[in-house]
Amino acid sequence: MRIGIDLGGTKIEIVAIDEGGQELFRRREPTPSGNYAATLLTMVKLINDAESRFGRASSVGIGTPGSISRATGLLRNSNSTCLNGRPILRDLESHLDRRVNIANDANCFALSETKDGAAKGAGIVFGVILGTGTGAGIVVEGKVLTGINGISGEWGHNPLPWPEKEELPGFPCYCGKRGCIETFLSGPGFSNWHLEKSGQSLSPEEIASRAKMGEKTCEESMSQYENRLARSLAHVINILDPDVIVLGGGLSNIERLYTNVAEIWGKWVFSDRVDTRLVRHRFGDSSGVRGAAWL
Repeated sequence: MRIGIDLGGTKIEIVAIDEGGQELFRRREPTPSGNYAATLLTMVKLINDAESRFGRASSVGIGTPGSISRATGLLRNSNSTCLNGRPILRDLESHLDRRVNIANDANCFALSETKDGAAKGAGIVFGVILGTGTGAGIVVEGKVLTGINGISGEWGHNPLPWPEKEELPGFPCYCGKRGCIETFLSGPGFSNWHLEKSGQSLSPEEIASRAKMGEKTCEESMSQYENRLARSLAHVINILDPDVIVLGGGLSNIERLYTNVAEIWGKWVFSDRVDTRLVRHRFGDSSGVRGAAWL
């Protein structure tokens, strides 16, 4: 049995799967707001409850926003700020008296989709989260690639490639830079751009829906979004040359992306043809917790 925990800002979810990936157990609890100690104890209780239910110990993997600093061993860059600067991995291992695996939630997403999801069996997979932010994870031959600094896949905090004049210098990003991919391709970034150009305050889903009905301003924004996504993924293809790129997060449910982006990204890929497949997730919101179990 494998146990995975998805540590989110509002909920903590646990899943237990067998060696074939079949789900055995699932439960959610609210995340204690701003309370590190209570968050830790909630995770430990969920794990103990699951193991008591089945009468055996298991491997444990944790998916969390942010990553463990190689310099300090502390969590960093989490949007659940009470976790930052905390020895979450050491504390969990101490409470559970065993080794615990921990990875960024985007890495967990990519691993889940590689193991038995939309990218099953692929050699190199780039898993993209298009949601409140833009994260990414890399899996090579079934293993999560973390890198010497523990930041592999931090795709959203690179500048938008091949920028057009109107895209410069770009929106400010919370990381302190301007013009990051995240400020254009995240849900809030997309909505902000549309608001600036049209005066309409709409969600990405509303923009896509109105574009489908033929509303010109929304169609223009959708086309621009697809162009930016194509450029950003072409940049990844030129560096990583993945077999498959899997999209997750709220914007991944916009069906036209899979056809339109793949039709135009060849303009920027340094190859005579592009065999990389662009696919939609299989497990959606469950990929993070399932990927944590697969760790």
